[in-house]
Parts: sequence; structure tokens; C-alpha cells
Amino acid sequence: MSKKILKHVMPMAVLFLAAVCLPVFPADDTTPPAIRSGELWPDDAGVHINAHGGGILKYGDTFYWYGEHKADHTSSALVGVTCYSSKDLLHWHNSGIALSVTDEPGHDIERGCILERPKVIYNNVTKKFCMWFHLELKGMGYSAARYGVAVADRPEGPFKFLYSQRADAGTWPVEFGEKELSVVDTLNAENFKQEWTPAWLKAVDEGLVLKRDFPTGQMSRDMTLFVDDDGRAYHIFSSEENLTLHIAELTADYLHHTGRYTRVAPAGHNEAPAIFKHDGTYWMITSGCTGWEPNEARLFSSSSIWGPWEQHPNPCRGPLAEKTFGGQSTFILKAEDTIIFMADIWRPRHPSDARYIWLPIEFEDGMPVIRWRDEWSPSL
Repeated sequence: MSKKILKHVMPMAVLFLAAVCLPVFPADDTTPPAIRSGELWPDDAGVHINAHGGGILKYGDTFYWYGEHKADHTSSALVGVTCYSSKDLLHWHNSGIALSVTDEPGHDIERGCILERPKVIYNNVTKKFCMWFHLELKGMGYSAARYGVAVADRPEGPFKFLYSQRADAGTWPVEFGEKELSVVDTLNAENFKQEWTPAWLKAVDEGLVLKRDFPTGQMSRDMTLFVDDDGRAYHIFSSEENLTLHIAELTADYLHHTGRYTRVAPAGHNEAPAIFKHDGTYWMITSGCTGWEPNEARLFSSSSIWGPWEQHPNPCRGPLAEKTFGGQSTFILKAEDTIIFMADIWRPRHPSDARYIWLPIEFEDGMPVIRWRDEWSPSL
């Protein structure tokens, strides 16, 4: 080969080798190729996802993530409920504010209220998207203890606020027969002024706080929604001063309670319920009540939504398993062959910087196990 030819060939070879050796970057490297719990999770605009205490709805081929929009310096609701959409649970698009708070003075969802743990379910009969959430009225701390309900024609909203109230006023749980009611009749709060004693806990178990709130409605705080295989839906929430969980059946339109409800783990002090069904068994993961600080996850199971519910050991495995990896449960998503445990790592001094824990739930010896993974991708 002549020098004249080599003069043209060598530069082409160098260019080819350089192209092969250059690192290949994805078209959009602002979003993770895998789920990395505890890290910043940017949307397709490169902004950390702001959907805390949230839940997921799959509609068609799209997943919708609803959650609390957190400000930088307060956990009060200054914006409302955000909605993000995704096809693969990895890459998320900000679809806007699904439910906006209002500047109308005295309104239930006035800006500055506390609006937490929004969940959305779709009603196949009415063709409506139904949102429920925990609501505390502005300026009242956590004393209102209500649930709020909103509805929309599209998954992204806008959702129309319908009402807020306490739960099941004037109604006893389904398991309360003549024997239980006769015991409730004997309970007098004046006799149980010292809290956390064995006698006080026994009275709570028997319905002490339930009786107190019977006329005005039961407290409704941390919550989730669940739609069973038969289409019936349920509102699961922390009640009775966060001492007892309630599971309340919803009407056919998913917008009200039917009046049928049951109590789970009375006097057990549970919040942050997340529920799923697997091979005919209902599984529920909750947390204890330690404010913004993480604690050990709790696991319950039942062959019926109405109980009885049995408690099991902590399902978490790995670093900080005794503190739920530093987070608190919010939702469990069944997506094809993957069951995903969702939790929040709260940062009360900088609420908008709260992080997310998403981990697959596996089964070992018939029991759910949540094992820490630095990164993973769901199989869809």
C-alpha cells in the first residue's frame, strides 16, 4: 500500500476506533435506569418527584402516581395532590396538580390545611376516578381527624372535592354483638384517666375510645384504599387516637362508607397501613406511631378482609430493617408479576426533599419478605 493511500486510511481507522471507545450515554440521563431507594428520583424534567405519602393506580397501559406536594419548609398543603404518569414505573412525567387546595377562607381544603396519603381507585361502573385522603382542617392541628373525598373524569384530574367528615358515626363495628355492647356500656372514661396502663389498654381494646367518638364519628388519619377481586372497595385507616385500625366497606360508587366496618389490632397503636392480596390471603403492613421517626414495620394477615387478623414478625431484611430501612409504609402495588412495597423517608425540616423506598416483596416459606436492594428494576 502506498504512503499516499495510507495517508487517507489511517485517519478513518482512528476515527472509527474513537467512536467505538466513546462511552454511550442514554438519551435522557436525568432519570434512573433502575429504582434506587433513598436517592433523589428525578422526573423527565430533572426535578425530584414531589408525590409523598402516595399511591399508584394503573389505568390502561399507564401508571399514575398520586401524592402529597410538599413545600420546602412546611408539611402543610400549599399546593395539593400531584399526579405523575409512567409506562414502566421508572421514568415519570409530571402530569400536574390532580387536586388543588383553595384560597377560600374556611373551606375544608383551604391552603394551609393538612392533606395526607391520597389514594385513587377507578370505578368501572360509574367510570369515575375516586380519591380519598386524610384531612386535617387548617389551624386545628391533628384534632379534626377526617377523611376527604374527591372525584374526576380523567386520571390526571382535575379532581372535584366533594366533602370531608369523620367515619361511621352512630355505627358499631360488625363484630360487636350483644356481649361486646354490654361491655362497652360499662366503660367510663373517668375510670381510665391514667393512660398506657394494662387496665387502660384493655378498655381501649374493648371500645373505650370507640364509645367516645360513637356519636360524632370515628377518627380517620393515615389511610389507604383497596379494591378486592369482586370489585368491592375498602377504606383502611388509623382510628381511635391512632390506637386501632379500621377497615370500612365503601358504597358501590366508591364515594361513601356503607356503615360496615371492622377493627384491626385494637390498642395496638398502628398507622401507615398498606395492603395487598396474594393467593387468597390478605396481607397488611403498618408502622408503629413515632411521629416522623421511622420504626419497625409490622405485618398482619387474614383469610378474610373482615378478619380475624394475625400479627407476624417484621418482614424487612437488610440494613436498618429494624427501622423499615429508615422509612414508613404508604402503599403496596401489584404490577404484573411484581409486588412493590412503597414507603417514605420523611424529612420534616425539608419536606420536599423526602425520599422514596420502593422494594419488591418476595415470598419465603409462605411469608412476605422485603429485602433491601441498592437498585433493581420491576418486571412488567
